[in-house]
Amino acid sequence: MKKIKTSTYNFPEIIEKDFLYVDKTDYVRKLVEGEKDEFFLSRPRRFGKSLLVSTLKAVFQGRRDLFKGLAIDKMDYDWKAYPVIHLDFADAGVDNLKELDEQIASMLADAADENHVKLRGVDVVVQFSNLISDLAGRKRSHVVVLVDEYDKPILSNVDNPKVPAILKKLKRFYSVIKKKEGAIRFAFITGVSKFAHVSIFSDLNNLTDITLKTDFAGMLGFTEEEIRMYFADRIPLAAEANNCTEEELMRTLLKWYDGYRFSDAETHVCNPVSLSTFFSNNYKFSNYWGKTGMPSFLLELAKNTRFNFEMALSQPVSDLVFGAYELDNLDPMGLLWQTGYLTIKELTPSPFGFGVFYRLGFPDLEVEQSFNTQLLTYYSGFKDMEMSAVLSQLISSARENRIEDFMKALQSYFASIPYDIRGGDERYYQTIFFITFLLLGTAIEAEARTSDGRIDAVIATQRHVFIFEFKLDKPAPTALEQIEEKMYYLKYQSSGKAITLVGASFDQSRGKLVEWILMDL
Repeated sequence: MKKIKTSTYNFPEIIEKDFLYVDKTDYVRKLVEGEKDEFFLSRPRRFGKSLLVSTLKAVFQGRRDLFKGLAIDKMDYDWKAYPVIHLDFADAGVDNLKELDEQIASMLADAADENHVKLRGVDVVVQFSNLISDLAGRKRSHVVVLVDEYDKPILSNVDNPKVPAILKKLKRFYSVIKKKEGAIRFAFITGVSKFAHVSIFSDLNNLTDITLKTDFAGMLGFTEEEIRMYFADRIPLAAEANNCTEEELMRTLLKWYDGYRFSDAETHVCNPVSLSTFFSNNYKFSNYWGKTGMPSFLLELAKNTRFNFEMALSQPVSDLVFGAYELDNLDPMGLLWQTGYLTIKELTPSPFGFGVFYRLGFPDLEVEQSFNTQLLTYYSGFKDMEMSAVLSQLISSARENRIEDFMKALQSYFASIPYDIRGGDERYYQTIFFITFLLLGTAIEAEARTSDGRIDAVIATQRHVFIFEFKLDKPAPTALEQIEEKMYYLKYQSSGKAITLVGASFDQSRGKLVEWILMDL
């Protein structure tokens, strides 16, 4: 049984130390077989981008010995060695132009040392340009340029007033790739997001974006077939540890970690880090991907723009959501997609009669729990442990059909939100209710829908169905009347379960749940 290393993204180290490697080199061959190519690939964090870049580097260094027995070794490839410039911005947590220059200068110095040449020039842009020219001239060969996490300096500074200067410098730096394309055999650039006015998108019109290409939909992440193949010796052990059959284990694994879809094709993949961590952490189901936290700027953006999360999870969108974004006009929907919190769930015909629209949703249970917990913590001001205690109380009350206790816990929950954190408008409270019931839905059968200024929700336990109607600034009887008038309960009458209607009133100005009425059918 090969060892699993979830913290190593160095391909030679994985092979030389005989760690488990899921063979993706068939996709690598598709990338490198052309004469001259330049690609861009966007994937969420912790999804294997750095390992892919390291693999490409080994290929272009001609290190065929590392690929013995892998798919690319069996294919027609010449294994010619090229000088490689590998720039990794993953640790470029800079917050000003001076730090950015220092980081880039350090990376260029390392690349020059690795290729046994000296840097020329004072400015990093000039140094980069000269490095490509010198390597191409001295080696009498085209150069390979690999840029990992190109956008890290931008994502780290979205809300920093100095970001325009950082963006301007990166634009100049990346424009070198375009200017020196005659000396470049292959360029590959990865990142989480696409930002407009960065030269790789505005100037490099020959850069091929493979983010949504069907041929590369499974290049990063693990398919179900790959899980069954490469983790075959661990699946029986994991099933035993979780007291279930192997097929039950697979269903639970896919529920927790599978569901990312990066093209119009049906191909879907698991988060590789989460899946590998599960198998190396005593087969324990847990939220591994979300522990690194949602970017604070994304949370702030969602709150400031009064982003409608219910609509985001229900309404189809055009492919414009996958495009590049302006820093001064960021779209929460697009960023949620690019950062991995939402993925393609289904395709629908375009209302315009041509093309398709996309419905986005949470990829899996891990991401859903992570997103909802972090969002609710941010909106409420509660710490993680406080939020967990609230949710635990709500879940236990619902499971035991103690609806009065449930409502009192909900009332206490809202009353505890600090005054200075409350959004003060309808969208804020709708979001709180909606996300709360989404979180409850991961533990019990709960659902919430918001529209037209109202919030309705349903909780179904083994013996009971509770139908809620929450009214903002209107008395509880009005909420109850709406449930009766619109007969929300009809679809549940055939379930054989007891049904209770709950009409509740929420005082928006005070931020409190002030009254509720129960009616048994």
